[in-house]
Amino acid sequence: MTSFVNALPGAVTQGLIWGIMAIGLYLTYQVLELSDLTVDGSFCTGGAVCVMVMLSGGNVWVAMGAAILAGMLAGAVTGFFHTKCGIPAILAGILTQLGLWSVNLAIMDMSATQRLDVNQHSLLVSLRFLKEVTKGEKPFYMYPVLVVCAATALVIGILYWFFGTEKGSAIRATGANAHMARAQGINTNVSKLLGLVISNGLVALSGALLCQYQGFAEINMGRGAIVIGLAAIIIGEVLFGRLFRNFGLKLMAVSLGAILYYLVVQFVISVLNINTNYLKLFSALIVAVFLAVPYWQKNLRPRKASKEVPNAGN
Repeated sequence: MTSFVNALPGAVTQGLIWGIMAIGLYLTYQVLELSDLTVDGSFCTGGAVCVMVMLSGGNVWVAMGAAILAGMLAGAVTGFFHTKCGIPAILAGILTQLGLWSVNLAIMDMSATQRLDVNQHSLLVSLRFLKEVTKGEKPFYMYPVLVVCAATALVIGILYWFFGTEKGSAIRATGANAHMARAQGINTNVSKLLGLVISNGLVALSGALLCQYQGFAEINMGRGAIVIGLAAIIIGEVLFGRLFRNFGLKLMAVSLGAILYYLVVQFVISVLNINTNYLKLFSALIVAVFLAVPYWQKNLRPRKASKEVPNAGN
């Protein structure tokens, strides 16, 4: 249990980082109601671009900006396949994800791993900062949990503002009812394209933060990202759906879902001592259970209601 308590700050930080990715996935999965599998590739793209820009001498802000733009470009490719080529969204995402494997290797100079030395580069977040801030070697505002909390709050604030604008409302209308949106003069193809661009930009931002935190970018770092993102979304909806009705609060619920997911994973690793090779299976089971919970609740309600109906003969 001691190891679990000691690992809590790191688990919360990773949950927040992956929560930004989950927020991006939420925009396509829930707002646009599109199944976008680009995220497994664009997550790695963000990390790869961030690392290579910094290794080339760029500062962390330029590197993160470049990572976001690269992710947005990946989303634009998926959007092009879907809206201009008539390819179903899920297949368009798979095609982009497949192509990004080679693109990501090319970005990293055909190396499966590229490392960032925290002693040679000024990073925004790093695993080492957890101990250094605690020991007083770094100022408190560099504590990774605080930094990623601020980044998450900024992302949610910007998205809350944007989806209240005309363009943002058009995206939400497209996801709610595409036929009605077209009848109102909304170009739904543009809305879908823009939604995919914003979504994958956020996913790439998450990848850029994670590569700094762990100190390297790796070609497989995005594998299974879709499962983690879905787990965060479903956990957030199941636990906080009735409390958080506001759009901004729903985004916050996704972030909280990611944190809870990583806390559970850390508990399994630290306390139950389960082999980490089983984490993918464990993640799949978590998603399956939380996806099933609303279905179970829906099926149980009619039975409870029927039991409460008084006998007509009495």
